[in-house]
Amino acid sequence: METDFWHSRWENNLTGFHLNEVNPYLKAHFVSLGLKSAARIFVPLCGKSLDLMWLAEKGYEVVGVELSPIAVEAFFTENNMQAQLDTVDGLSRWQSGNITVFCGDFFNLSVAVLGQVDAVYDRASLIALPVSMRKEYADKLTQLAENAPKLLITLEYQQSKMDGPPFSVTENEITALYGEHYQIKCLSAQDVLDNNPKFKERGLTYMNESCYLLLAK
Repeated sequence: METDFWHSRWENNLTGFHLNEVNPYLKAHFVSLGLKSAARIFVPLCGKSLDLMWLAEKGYEVVGVELSPIAVEAFFTENNMQAQLDTVDGLSRWQSGNITVFCGDFFNLSVAVLGQVDAVYDRASLIALPVSMRKEYADKLTQLAENAPKLLITLEYQQSKMDGPPFSVTENEITALYGEHYQIKCLSAQDVLDNNPKFKERGLTYMNESCYLLLAK
């Protein structure tokens, strides 16, 4: 996906991927990461997700990266937070309390700028990218987070029946992307098509939403 696509989605308020609640998989499975208090959690392509607030309220340090300045500004405004702004290595850095969001291209984020990562929470990043970009994304994330455990939420459906995003990502593909460095365990999986009638109208007969735990080998 070109960056213009995502800028356009936010500019035109086409943000059906945004949840108006904390993700239930995060609540149910976050403990599986086995983190110590005050751990530092990286959330790629974070949008204005309420998950950032949930994690911060648990006492963790939360670091996100998001392409759209509209999304970043909306996150801090809608949560009544006054952010300090500066620029680091070409990325805008918004900071308030224990939440930091870098605004810019994920692929331009460096290890030096991001800093320590104790865990990664990927709700809607991998499935936002077409297959042609997913290996580059996975390699970059592995570089940034090194051996940090990952909580990954994906969708799987008949890709031939519907264009993404969100895209279908199979467990076999997750293994191909991350299996060299991580043990992969499916924590939960369920068909959520009945909760997404707009996708059913497009001809899908199933839409499996899965949550995976990735632990370094």
